[in-house]
Amino acid sequence: MSEFQQLSALSLGGKPVSLGDYQGKVVLVVNTASQCGFTPQYAGLEQLYKQYKDQGLVILGFPCNQFGQQEPGGAKEIAETCEINYGVTFPMFAKVDVNGPQAHPLFQWLTAKLPGWFGRRVKWNFTKFLIGRDGQPIKRFAPITKPARLESQVRRALGLS
Repeated sequence: MSEFQQLSALSLGGKPVSLGDYQGKVVLVVNTASQCGFTPQYAGLEQLYKQYKDQGLVILGFPCNQFGQQEPGGAKEIAETCEINYGVTFPMFAKVDVNGPQAHPLFQWLTAKLPGWFGRRVKWNFTKFLIGRDGQPIKRFAPITKPARLESQVRRALGLS
């Protein structure tokens, strides 16, 4: 079992989820926010998820309030934004920190394995991390990278290209 698959997180509903549940899947981890200029990316993420979930893609959304206080609400408000405004059906998790001493272990691991321009820090909301079926990190994408631009990398990770 990979390091990724040994981690766990709380679902948006507050239930523990083992990331080992996603063994054999290609995983796209995204730190999200409901009041960010990039929030419309939820729609593109959902489209990517619907298009490739049957081939083994799963997208995991992790709300974060560390950037401009753009995720101030609780689980209910986050769920409403995701479902009502963007039709999100991919798994969403409880709000986490992605930087600093209280950063969730998943983001500590991701930023160590895939550092960005700012080293081991997440720059902003909607930073994306692609993880292979084997639980190994493949690539990190900037917040400005629209989900549609990830398709070729996702297809490659799924073995479809």
